Amino acid sequence: MAHDRIKDIWGPTTGFAAGEPWPIRVDTHLRDGLREEDVEHWVQSACVLCSNGCGVDIAVRDGQMVGVRGREDDRVSRGRLGPKGLFGWQGQLRDRITTPLVRRNGTLVEASWDEAMGLVVERSRALLDTKGPLSHGFYTSGQLMLEEYYTLAVIGKAGIGTPHMDGNTRLCTATAAAALKESFGTDGQPGSYTDLDVCDAVFHYGHNVAETQTVLWARMLDRLAGPNPPLHVCVDPRRTKVAEASDVHLAVRPGTNQALMNGLLRELIHRDWVDHAWVEEHTVGYDELARTVEPYTPQQVAEICRVEARDVERAAEVFGTSDRVVSTVLQGFYQSHQATAASVQVNNLHLLRGMLGRPGAAILQMNGQPTAQNNRETGVDGDLSGFRNWNNESHVQELADLWDVDPVVIPHWSPPTHAMQIFRYAEQGSIGFLWIAGTNPAVSMPDLGRIRRILGGDQVFVVVNEAFRNETTELADVVLPSALWGEKTGTFTNVDRTVHLADKAVDPPGQARSDLDIWVDYARRMGFTDRSGRPIPRWDSPEDAFDGWRECSRGRPCDYSGMSYAKLRGSGGIQWPCTDDAPEGTERIYTDHVFNTQDDYCENYGHDLLTGAAVDATEHKAMRYDGRARLKAAPWTPPPEFPSDEYPLGLGTGRTVFHFHTRTKTMRAAELDEAAPDAWVEIAPEDAEPLGIVEGDLVRVESARGALEAKARVSDIRPGAVFVPFHYGDVDRGGRPTRAANELTITAWDPVSKQPAFKGGAVRVTKVADGDGPSPAPDNTASARTSRTSRKG
Repeated sequence: MAHDRIKDIWGPTTGFAAGEPWPIRVDTHLRDGLREEDVEHWVQSACVLCSNGCGVDIAVRDGQMVGVRGREDDRVSRGRLGPKGLFGWQGQLRDRITTPLVRRNGTLVEASWDEAMGLVVERSRALLDTKGPLSHGFYTSGQLMLEEYYTLAVIGKAGIGTPHMDGNTRLCTATAAAALKESFGTDGQPGSYTDLDVCDAVFHYGHNVAETQTVLWARMLDRLAGPNPPLHVCVDPRRTKVAEASDVHLAVRPGTNQALMNGLLRELIHRDWVDHAWVEEHTVGYDELARTVEPYTPQQVAEICRVEARDVERAAEVFGTSDRVVSTVLQGFYQSHQATAASVQVNNLHLLRGMLGRPGAAILQMNGQPTAQNNRETGVDGDLSGFRNWNNESHVQELADLWDVDPVVIPHWSPPTHAMQIFRYAEQGSIGFLWIAGTNPAVSMPDLGRIRRILGGDQVFVVVNEAFRNETTELADVVLPSALWGEKTGTFTNVDRTVHLADKAVDPPGQARSDLDIWVDYARRMGFTDRSGRPIPRWDSPEDAFDGWRECSRGRPCDYSGMSYAKLRGSGGIQWPCTDDAPEGTERIYTDHVFNTQDDYCENYGHDLLTGAAVDATEHKAMRYDGRARLKAAPWTPPPEFPSDEYPLGLGTGRTVFHFHTRTKTMRAAELDEAAPDAWVEIAPEDAEPLGIVEGDLVRVESARGALEAKARVSDIRPGAVFVPFHYGDVDRGGRPTRAANELTITAWDPVSKQPAFKGGAVRVTKVADGDGPSPAPDNTASARTSRTSRKG
């Protein structure tokens, strides 16, 4: 590959005008100087190192994975791959767990599958017999396959009957689902990536798309490089590449997103940029929304958010006068104070202008992980499979009939248990069996000292499906070696509902098995059966699991009934719903402006955005939504922890372009590791100078919960805020991560989505030692060194 995609992250631009097709650009990377003619065969797949889901072919030679190339016919990427997609696959070629591990005398040692599964089944059976299904919890990922999620959902809900199921999607994408459900009645993205090809403006709410979805940013860059480019508006405390390319940058103070959103809505209302006839016909709640946002004048918003009032007015003008706007939302909103409330206001902006269901007018409540959508669809996030309502008896009966079990077995007597509560139950011992798959909570969860104590305690038996030894496996009782991407067959669904088939390209190393095979083995050993005596689940292969899911999804918003492996194989991706009436899939939903808020169809009845209190069925019926969208409102409230004299700086955590999650794969890819080998702390020059800190100094960051040490990067972050990437969590000899951002974060979560508030809390920074060179932060991202000098004001 001649082009250096570490230095030039997004690759060559291929500018195009609105309405033209996005040009093809095929990106390829082969190992050890191989040429394409050296590849024995290519296997269809999709990248799983961000939520974009780019189509990719895996190169195979001598039974090994030797490279990748983008699929030119892919509707998501048109052949492009980002740095993680190009290089990240190399990270799974070494350091793998190849045999089961069990804990003996405090140490993990190799064991046979029979011994390891025997221990799992013995503990599981004993707890079910003595304490019942509430003794079991499952915590999964946003990186597995649809077929694996659905298999676990059926085992957990129909075989065991536990409500204690969630994924690390709770940490990154729960608010996306919650915001869509609150406004439209069910989960499911209204828009399509193709809306970016024709829109007049793009709004980025807490979404550093340039680093979190590089190929999606390449698509936006290509529009910017063409004639009549769209305007861009960015809401982010950091000066990201998105902010640099934007016409308006609102660098809000952390914890104030809701105040900004209320101010933007007020401007639309006061300047009469509202489609009143459309709002009257297709929404409920306008008067209450208008009353709630009335106090949020541009001047009031400027004071709360520490931005310029004229920038608030200009951003509102862009939204109010553009005919076609695409809004994208991610962790800057989802992981912050009032996460669901602020994200719902994005929906409200579009609803006030009737800007949905047509080309170029779209909302993309983004996902943080590649298969988070599948986690939500299948119900491994705790909800009921197929976007069904746990509080609707007819929905529960549908699943009971499908799975052939008594409805009482399916947990629906209370809300699903979210991840933070699952770990609380494990801490207390009421959950005595916790199965973790495809995630590393000993680095990714908030308040890590507490999480380590929970997982390492005797009160809970911990089983982990993993491919690498990491901070979490070292606390487990049983570790089961898992197959990874390219080593198993299954499907993935990305942010804009595009489904890809990923075929198995190579065998997994050693004795590693797919998560589907592991869970089916567990279910068979446990003897789970339905009322007719058939095994739960009824399948043991990916394609049969997919066919089971097709029937589960039939008639629901996420309808896959018109898809099959045969149809997906060779395609450039198909968007659900895909049915007999829409056999090629559906580009965008709500084109008829009828939303999924009908009493007998909606996924939930909604919540109070301030308290999280659930609306019940009777209250919902009284509102007579009947297919109209819900305009939900909430005032801004101060966050639970603002900076103080003791801890004067606001904390933000997040991602860098070169790593994925806790780096278990990407740190093993040389190109990616060398680009960002260690953690850093971003601080503004205005805050660094009084502390005697310059670029590269070793600093200590402390909160009321913990501390970390890393080199300082003096950057263009807004004054009063610091940023730490969350990927780093290597363990020192004492077993304590010394670079993990989540040593600092608070145990607090949004009342509706239950997503943790990683981007909150207060810290202090002190200098530890002079630096011996610049920080390891990359210079071609939002973490670039500043060109500013300290200034007051």
